[in-house]
Formats: sequence, structure tokens, C-alpha cells
Amino acid sequence: MDLLATSLLGLLLTWLLLQAFLSIKNGNKSSQRKLPPGPRRIPIFGNLFDLGDKPHRSLAKFARIHGPVMSLKLGSLITVVVSSETTAKEILQKQDLIFCNRTIVDAVRASQHYEFGLPWLPVSPLWRTLRKVSNTHIFSSLKLDSNEYLRRHKIQQLIAKVGESRLKGEAVNIGQAAFDTTINLLSNTMFSVDLVDPNSARAEEFRKTVYSIMVEAGTPNLADYFPLLRKMDPQGVRHRITVHFDKLLKLFGNMIDERQQSRKSQDYTASNDVLDLLDIIEGDIEELNKNLITHLFLMTGSVCCWNGYNIKYIRVGDGRNTLKSTCFT
Repeated sequence: MDLLATSLLGLLLTWLLLQAFLSIKNGNKSSQRKLPPGPRRIPIFGNLFDLGDKPHRSLAKFARIHGPVMSLKLGSLITVVVSSETTAKEILQKQDLIFCNRTIVDAVRASQHYEFGLPWLPVSPLWRTLRKVSNTHIFSSLKLDSNEYLRRHKIQQLIAKVGESRLKGEAVNIGQAAFDTTINLLSNTMFSVDLVDPNSARAEEFRKTVYSIMVEAGTPNLADYFPLLRKMDPQGVRHRITVHFDKLLKLFGNMIDERQQSRKSQDYTASNDVLDLLDIIEGDIEELNKNLITHLFLMTGSVCCWNGYNIKYIRVGDGRNTLKSTCFT
């Protein structure tokens, strides 16, 4: 045990010395690159500790000192922060092709999602194809309008469930109820099925899987600030999220296979959902295949699930006697 501890300590010290050397070396290079001004940095960690537990307030304070465009060093990564409305419009509207690519966090490297997921792809023919498919067949105004009856039906189910709890004198978990409604609305739009059934053990596992993905994706990860650590995955974030991603990708893949088998039947009735449309256009778009479709569902589901779980704190009073935000979960 002593030998193991000594070896680990030696590796840690070696890594710290290497990081310090790279920090000094990169710092000299940065000073030659005309970076915007920014707060003073400490070796290895840069400005990580300057952000504190309220990064938005820390950045606002730095902007008052260093101006609307400043540079920070987060670990070994140089980050340029823009807080000016005029400059932000210039970047996001006029220079969007240059700045539209996103930083790929280590968590989305799980299951190679960053190679197929629309938000993480660089501007390319594949990105344009997936964006066109999303805008035309998933998020288009026509598609959303055609599902108005479905949204109304799910909201009525939610109201009925709350009414039943009121009659029984039971507390209502608002966050959970909103999450379940969001998932079922999404799954009906995509697959014409309810993926969350309060009485189903499979649904409970699905709910836990989605929630675990959100927790892991939101966990601060050292590998995002020190790329040298990516292969080691020191916190195990990528390993755990790979397990959860694979579960959902397998679920979506099975549903696609079942639909394709059903479509071969003579008595098959079209569902007119997203999966039906994607199956139809798959033969017309060379880049579109089962793997891309499952990752497209994974991306869409994760965004909607995150929004469902965000309904947790409700402000009471509507501007009159506004009370402190109350947790209903």
C-alpha cells in the first residue's frame, strides 16, 4: 500500500511539474499573440479559482476592470470572454461561420456522440444535412402545429393527475410531473408511444438514465480544462455517461428496427411521426443512416429532458408580494 501511495504521489508531482512547465511556456507564447487583457493568472490553474461559485458575477466584475473583451486561462485553455452587446452581435451575426463551432466537452465524447450529434459537429455537409432534417421534420412550424392536439392531450393528462393527487391529499412533485409530461410528449412526437409510464419499471429505469446523463454532463470535469487528462478520465465522467448513452442508443435503435419491420407488413398503418418521416427520407438522403438517426434522437431527447427538469423553482406573487423561490420537488 505504501509503495502504491508513493508511486501515485510521484506521478502527481510529475504531472504538476509538467503542467507548470507548459503553463510558463504557453504563457510566453500567449503574451506574443496580442490576447485581450484579463486578470492575473496563477501557474497550472490559470483563472479557475477566480470564477468562484458564481461565475457570472465574477465575469461581470472582471468586465468592469478589463473591458468588454477579455481573456481568461481556465486550466491550460485560453478563453476569450465577450460581454459587450455590440461585439457579441458582430461575432454571432456577422462572423457566425468563424465562431459557430462549439468546444467539445469530454462528456459528449462518450459513445462518439460528438462525431454524430448535431450541436457538436463543425460546419460541414453532414452538419447542414442534419440541420435541414431537424428544421424540416422535427422543429418546423408545420410539424409543431400538427402536434397541437397531442400537446393539449398531454397537458390535460397532467392536469388530471394533479387533480387526482389533490383529491387524495397527496403532494405533487412538480418537477417530476413536468419531466414525465415532456418525455411522453417528445416520445409520442418521435415514436407514437409513451416512454414514461408511472406503473412501469422500464420507464423508471429510463427516467433514471436520462437524469443521470444530465447530472454527469453538468459535473465540472478536470479533463475539460486539462486536455492531457482526457485519456485518463480521472473522474470517470466519460465512462459513466458512456453507459447511459449506450442504453438510450440501444433503446432508440430497437425502436427503429421494430418500425422498419412493421412497415414491411401489409396491414401497417402510418403513424405520421418523426420516425416514420425519417424512415421515408433515409433512402433519399445518402448521409442519413440508422446511426445518425439514433444520435439525433439522443440529442433531441437530452435537450427536452433538461428543460423538463428545469421546472423546479416557481416564483410566487407575480410582481405583487413576490415570495422567495419555493422548491416543489
